[in-house]
Amino acid sequence: MATMLCYEGKLSLYCFLGGMVSLLVFYGVESFWYEESMWTKIAFAVGYYVALNILIRLRYNPRDYQIAVRAAFLGAVLSAGIIVLLVANERYKAFGIYATLMAMFHYSEYLGIAICNPKTLSTDSFILNHSVHYALAAAASWVEFFVEVHYFPEIKSYKTIWMAGVLLCLAGESLRKVAMITASKNFTHIVQFERHNEHELVTHGVYSWMRHPSYVGWFYWSVGTQITLANPLCFVIYAIASWKFFHDRILMEEITLLNFFGEEYIQYQERVPSGLPYIRGFRVEP
Repeated sequence: MATMLCYEGKLSLYCFLGGMVSLLVFYGVESFWYEESMWTKIAFAVGYYVALNILIRLRYNPRDYQIAVRAAFLGAVLSAGIIVLLVANERYKAFGIYATLMAMFHYSEYLGIAICNPKTLSTDSFILNHSVHYALAAAASWVEFFVEVHYFPEIKSYKTIWMAGVLLCLAGESLRKVAMITASKNFTHIVQFERHNEHELVTHGVYSWMRHPSYVGWFYWSVGTQITLANPLCFVIYAIASWKFFHDRILMEEITLLNFFGEEYIQYQERVPSGLPYIRGFRVEP
């Protein structure tokens, strides 16, 4: 796959894998580590990550550094999530799964753009700085998780809940990435208000089942993260907030699509649903 990637995609992949090496550092060679405490192993893994960041800072120019440091961070978060899943107390394992899912999602967003539409690639393609509301929602889910771990630890230990959440996240993310690859150069993270020569109306593949498969995938991934954490309060909040976000986003996007493609898009709307419940999109009144 690396041979198919642009320079920025290759850089991010190498640094993401470099960040994941912290997992190997944590476990290391069994003959060396078996007598060491878990805290010693954690210290070595953190030390490796810090050393990696220093190396990245010295090796790359400021632009490449911004890509490399984000990719390495996400690789380290994925490794930390796996470590928590494998060695932490049962009640905390769900948070390890959640961290792994988050790291996979954000890195694959960048990698997906690097594959399908590298012209639009930037550090924003990691969508780590998506919005203040996104950051607050994530923080709220962490607060709820740890508060409930303290007061209701038993609800965090049901593996069937984890499995349901993970399956929903994987299904949602898979749908989103298939949509990105299917749309190819027509896919961007930012709604386009000006039509370019290469813009085409994509109606094949997953777009023949639903008009906005990338949003459908993101919606169910978002809700799935809260099922994984067994967060009942944030599950409801995420479902409502995500629905409202995509309702408004689809409305805005379809106005531009109607301007771009006119009657062709109207006919597409009539044939294919939006994909999300009770969201019709923008309709031209007869």
